[in-house]
Amino acid sequence: MASAVVHYTASALTDRGRKRTSNEDAFGISIERGVYVVCDGMGGAAAGEVASTLAVAEVMRLLTERSASAPLPTEAEQAVAAANQAIYTRSQRNQKLSGMGTTLVALLVEDRRAWILNVGDSRGYRLRTSRPNAHVEQITLDHSLVEEQIRLGQMSRQEALHSPLKNVITRALGTQSSVTPDVFELETEPGDLFLLCSDGLTRELSDPFIESVLRVDLPLESMCSQLIAAANEAGGHDNLTCLLVRAEA
Repeated sequence: MASAVVHYTASALTDRGRKRTSNEDAFGISIERGVYVVCDGMGGAAAGEVASTLAVAEVMRLLTERSASAPLPTEAEQAVAAANQAIYTRSQRNQKLSGMGTTLVALLVEDRRAWILNVGDSRGYRLRTSRPNAHVEQITLDHSLVEEQIRLGQMSRQEALHSPLKNVITRALGTQSSVTPDVFELETEPGDLFLLCSDGLTRELSDPFIESVLRVDLPLESMCSQLIAAANEAGGHDNLTCLLVRAEA
């Protein structure tokens, strides 16, 4: 029996939150080419905004102009490497931008195949809404000091919530001359809902709460608005970005 062909719809929303004076998050969407990216910048002054904007622009440019001469995940890794080099070079040339960097999480789709790439602690999730008993699943692994300690059994998740080191990430674009993203390959089916988000969202909202929003049959724009509003109501301590992609028959 032939597999159902799927197509994708998407929506995104970003907000500076309630505590920050600027928004250093950035996102990019190309439904036509199946490329979706969220970045969360870091660095003094406007450096974080420069890094995240540069990363999104470079990855989107390279992947939307691709000639399909190489497999999509290979080209995506090359695009991440190019974005890393662009940020690193810019920071080396401009003292005011020294040390800037950004996280990145990207979703790439090609019919029923999908790949999620990440560097840092921005996350990629999937909810298989066609299965009532399925729960929202975090696909990516945070590149953060506390998450690595949790995986090594050196810290509990409850301890991590209150750790003074919870903002320390161990991998980012632009802070070193090279970086390697994690790559996760998935098969999609109609009803799959993907969430890409910066850590400002997941620090405020639990996975069960996120799932409760994604389970409601609403337009993607409304889901994004609900998640951002809830995160702001919970404190909005950081910039907030939510990007949703739905696979449909």
